[in-house]
Amino acid sequence: MSAPHPPRFPLHGIRVVEFEGIGPGPLAAKMLADMGAEVIALVRAEPAAAVQQLGGTAENPLRRGKQVEIVDLKSPDGKARALDLVAQADVLIEGYRPGVMERMGLGPADCAARNSRLVYGRMTGWGQDGPLAQSAGHDLNYVALTGLLSLSARQGQAPIMPPAVLGDAAGALGLAFGVACALVDVRAGGRGRIVDAAIVDIVAMLGTLLQWLRANGQIDGPEPSPFHDSPFYDVYACADGGFISLAAVEPTFYALLLAKLGLTDVNPAEQYDRAVWPALKERIATLIRSRPRAYWCELLEGSNACFAPVLGLAEAVRHPHNAARHIYQSTLSGAIDVAPAPRFQALDATTQGTTT
Repeated sequence: MSAPHPPRFPLHGIRVVEFEGIGPGPLAAKMLADMGAEVIALVRAEPAAAVQQLGGTAENPLRRGKQVEIVDLKSPDGKARALDLVAQADVLIEGYRPGVMERMGLGPADCAARNSRLVYGRMTGWGQDGPLAQSAGHDLNYVALTGLLSLSARQGQAPIMPPAVLGDAAGALGLAFGVACALVDVRAGGRGRIVDAAIVDIVAMLGTLLQWLRANGQIDGPEPSPFHDSPFYDVYACADGGFISLAAVEPTFYALLLAKLGLTDVNPAEQYDRAVWPALKERIATLIRSRPRAYWCELLEGSNACFAPVLGLAEAVRHPHNAARHIYQSTLSGAIDVAPAPRFQALDATTQGTTT
């Protein structure tokens, strides 16, 4: 019996027209391309100033898997070309400020006249309406407004700067999710839709779990927090300047962590006794500082102690788990390519090697 064929990518046959902006819009379109969609990116002859400054001359990974076409949308020919592509598309993605597409004659009403079943994806920071809708902003600003940035601060300290992609990447994922949901409805006979994907909305929604923890007094309150103050959930410095992360929240995992660290005099049943946290945290910090990171990897990695080393970007490429899953690949130029995610497998697959 022959092995089953790998499943085709789920968005095979979907056509996307992307009006290229910066950051989250192109990333959302790349996510759709990674899932099998045919994406045509309409780009300006000259990159935006921020793209030139931050991306330089390196190959743009957000264009991977796309057909790139230079179009002057302010010219009659450029606008006509864009509308012709929209007429044949399933999805449109744009990331301009509210009203820009309308002023160019490419807004939802203009496109609906050519394609009533179009999914019109709009990527912004603040959303299509609201007092800040026309204001400039970037990733850090959007995360700050959700309240979530404040949770990165230790008592009396400034919030820690999050990775620059936190808001943008979350926004891109939210837009891609919204587009996929709208496509399901349209394919079932529904009408075309506008997807209003605002980073501030999406990041706030992703904070639902934190809001639940806050309601239970576990974070953002007067009491010490398991996620800021406990000895079992933190990043610790090692003897060689490296760092490790511990996150043994569950009692069973916490007991294992204590055993592996040789802290046999610590009662695991007192895990949530906040009075003992400061002294125990300092004790663990001193212990971790006594050995290099490799020692702790050898002792804890792969166990149920909820451990991971804090890796640099280049180190992450070489880590055995990431390498086994082919998450990263270094290019000849030294850039790092990241594999598409999530992955898919045929439901009736009976052999390995059928994941796409």
